[in-house]
Amino acid sequence: MNWQSPLRLLLLLGVAALAAAYLLAQRRRSRYAVRFTNLRLLDRVAPQRPAWRRHVPAGLFLAMLALLVVGFARPTAEVRVPRERATVMVAVDVSTSMLATDVEPDRLTAAKEAARTFVDGLPDEFNVGLVAFAGSAAVLVPPSTDRGALHDGIDRLAEGITGVQGTAIGEAISASLGAVKSLDEKAAKQPPPARVILLSDGANTSGADPMEAASAAVAAKVPVHTISFGTPGGFVDRGGRPIQVPVDGQTLRAVADETGGGFHEAGSSAELRDVYEDIGSSVGYRKERQDISARFIGLGLVFAMGAAAGSMRWFSRLP
Repeated sequence: MNWQSPLRLLLLLGVAALAAAYLLAQRRRSRYAVRFTNLRLLDRVAPQRPAWRRHVPAGLFLAMLALLVVGFARPTAEVRVPRERATVMVAVDVSTSMLATDVEPDRLTAAKEAARTFVDGLPDEFNVGLVAFAGSAAVLVPPSTDRGALHDGIDRLAEGITGVQGTAIGEAISASLGAVKSLDEKAAKQPPPARVILLSDGANTSGADPMEAASAAVAAKVPVHTISFGTPGGFVDRGGRPIQVPVDGQTLRAVADETGGGFHEAGSSAELRDVYEDIGSSVGYRKERQDISARFIGLGLVFAMGAAAGSMRWFSRLP
């Protein structure tokens, strides 16, 4: 935290002086009370007063002054601000291997649920789109702020939705970049700040070379965050015959490294949620230093109202 007017913090010395004066007054008052030795008579002539409660209004009042002084010094802090026209493309693998049950209830169902939670946690003004890919890739939902359409698209994610089997990571990246470029009329000349979040459980087996697509993402200044989802022991049942589908994140790691995104591994639903939460805290934001004095002034006013309420409740007067 920085201060635009740090010298104003010297006023806190005045608040400290008031606190010291209050404590000194309380000590002197207790000393006079002890001198009055006829305790029975004291009980009759002096009304019963609250014990610790009598200090609450004064404490709140002093806290209010301190907060107002801090606000008066105009503190600033770095605040995360959503980028204008920020766009996030979520690409989900829907190949047969995503039906493996090493993640309950299966990889694809867990991925869909985590994707819903992820998009719901993004700011409402973010444009979010959805790409499904297996042996080819398709944009199921163009990027927009319509979360209802996005939820419908996530519900439609299923094996075979793209019509071709395989794992086309390069095609998924290319389709995501194309969706970003068609966001609005300005996108061609003024591309929006964008990120691609790509989830898969295997290496590329069809379509365009993932590294060529990664180079296109670098040229477009679009980092690709990749998630390798599954475990080495995953398998799918085909006609009563188990087929091993171990997770393979080598290609995903290379894509993330090339584009400046992050590579993540998740072997369970809980780990996948954590990965999405980690990614969501960084995509589509920029750091901006802002004046946060209103926070301290607002809290100071709350303390002032607390001091007034306590004084009127216990002493029938304002502090």
